[in-house]
Amino acid sequence: MSFLKELWAFLKARKKFWLAPIIAIMLLLGVLIVLVQGSAVAPFIYTLF
Repeated sequence: MSFLKELWAFLKARKKFWLAPIIAIMLLLGVLIVLVQGSAVAPFIYTLF
């Protein structure tokens, strides 16, 4: 949790708010890949990349 606080402090101090959506999308894609690992949907997910 401290990592998220530190990341938010960095974004706020450096005025890099445009990075927040990119980080969120990367996290969502990572969670999607982890959750779908080994299921029937996995081949379709891997074709996206």
